This record gives sequence, structure tokens and C-alpha cells, in this order.
Amino acid sequence: MLSVVGPVYNESASIAEFHSRLVAVLRGMGIPYEIVYVNDGSQDSTLDRLREFSRQDPCVRVLDFSRNFGHQLAITAGMDHAEGSACVIMDTDGQDPPELIPRLYESWRAGHEIVYCVRTKREGETWFKKATAALFYRIIRRITNVDIPPDTGDFRLVDRRVLDVLSDMREVHRFMRGLTCWTGFKHARVEYSRAGRLAGTTHYPFWKMVRFALDGITAFSHAPLRWVTFCGLGASVISAVIGVWVLYVKIFNDQAVRGWTSLMVLVLFMGGMNLIAMGVIGEYLARIFDEVKRRPLYIVRERIGFGDARGGSDPAARRELLRR
Repeated sequence: MLSVVGPVYNESASIAEFHSRLVAVLRGMGIPYEIVYVNDGSQDSTLDRLREFSRQDPCVRVLDFSRNFGHQLAITAGMDHAEGSACVIMDTDGQDPPELIPRLYESWRAGHEIVYCVRTKREGETWFKKATAALFYRIIRRITNVDIPPDTGDFRLVDRRVLDVLSDMREVHRFMRGLTCWTGFKHARVEYSRAGRLAGTTHYPFWKMVRFALDGITAFSHAPLRWVTFCGLGASVISAVIGVWVLYVKIFNDQAVRGWTSLMVLVLFMGGMNLIAMGVIGEYLARIFDEVKRRPLYIVRERIGFGDARGGSDPAARRELLRR
């Protein structure tokens, strides 16, 4: 069976069109399938539409979060509950085309355990978002020891073995495309042109993208901490040079008492460096704080279309049942 996991947030205007395209593709493939929609605290009529899909098709299952937990945790919940031999993760706003699933499936049948999709074009997005996204992927590839392919999103297919490994990784600040690559396994790529949204505007504004980028960098790299160390060393060298210059002027130039400017520059420079260092260290400490609290990653208010025969409401029990 092939599982398809789709996080949904306020997509009432477009989810019906996406669902019809997805079902047409899956039925055309002639294989058993399930669709796991994760309602990430939608505030419109999205949940009502998902209920209707589940009533019309027993292969459609819905997880309804108690509130908005975020895109990456919605993906995590869907993967926890997916039961297929392989699982496709994709957005439900129409930017990830369901028509690409047969190509992913064939690559998986050829022996690849991870098949990720590379965006050759990104329609409906500003040049600023495209440029910053490209810059982010190239930076994170250089500062981490995980080979994260550039220009990829969460649209990919993963094998059941990869799915089980990812489901056992319960860190709070999740960067799923990085975690998938971290697992290793045999992978392949499929290129596609990403279309614009079917309706509405992006749910990832600028500051949310910045927060997402910080999660990715801090989850897979200690480079910012090293940069702070190097900057501290550089500041010490600069301070030493300025100190030597101040002493020289003090001893050999009787008009050198005018040191207020250089002193203020030095104080402001060191103060700025200290604040930057504290901010970087604080980012890592905040993530450690979130991890040690051991709260559940998400809370499911209702499971729709899931039967007790599949292991009840506990995803761990369900995975153990499938292994048996």
C-alpha cells in the first residue's frame, strides 16, 4: 500500500480540487492506497471538507490537531500514522503536483528508498523568496555534514524503513528534509516545475521562513557557535592592535588625549560582539530547553477513518502491529 501524507491549514478554497486530482492519480495507478490528511488547526471549513472526503472514500483518514502546531509537526503526525510500504509527503495547496506520484513510485520500485523532488522552476513566488531560499540551501550544505540537496522541499517519497527511523526521532524543532537526508539510505531525484498555489496566499511569511531556517541550521550544524568563537578571536586581535596604537600615541604624542572616539568605537564593537554571541548561544539553549521538557510533539483532538484494527490511537502500537 502507498500512503500519501498531506498537512492542511486553511485550504478550504482549494482542497477539493487538490483531492480530486490526487484520487484520480492514485486510482489510475491501480494500487492500494491511503490518504492521511492532517488538519493543522484550520480556522475555516477545511475540517468539514476533510470529513466529507473520509465519508466518501474509506481510504481517506484525517487527523485533527487541537491547535496549530506547524507544518513540520503536521508532517510528523501523518508519518506516524501512515501504514503503507512507502509514503509520499506533499503539500495540499496545489504547488506539489499529484501527477508526479507515479514517477516517484516507479523510482521506489526500482530500489530507491528516498525519492526527493527538485524544483527547477517556482511559479507564483517573489524573486526575494527565490533568492533567499537558494542562498539558504547553499549555506546549509556548506556548514553541515548532511548532504541536503538544494532546491528541494518536503515533497518526497520514503520507504517504510526510512519512515520507521523518522518516527523514532522525536526532536521538537524538526527540519524534516534534513532529517530524511540524515538517515542515509539509497536515494534518487526527480525534477519538476512547481506551480503556484491553487488559492490563497502562502502560510510561510518572511519571519516564519527565518524561524524555519534557524531550526534547520541549529539542528544540523554547530557552525554558528564556531563563528562566534572566531569573531571573538578577531575582536580580541583588533582590540590588541587598538591598544598598542593607544599606548604608542600616549607615549610619543602629547596631543593624544583625544581618545574618546577610538574608545567609544572599541566599546560599541565589543558590546555588539557580546550581544551577538549571547544571541547565538541563546538559540541553542532555547532548543535544549524545549527538548528537555519532553512534551508531546502534537495533540490530536480527533482521528477520523482510523480503526482499532490498525493499532488504536497509539502510532507506536500501530507500527509494532505492522512489523508483526
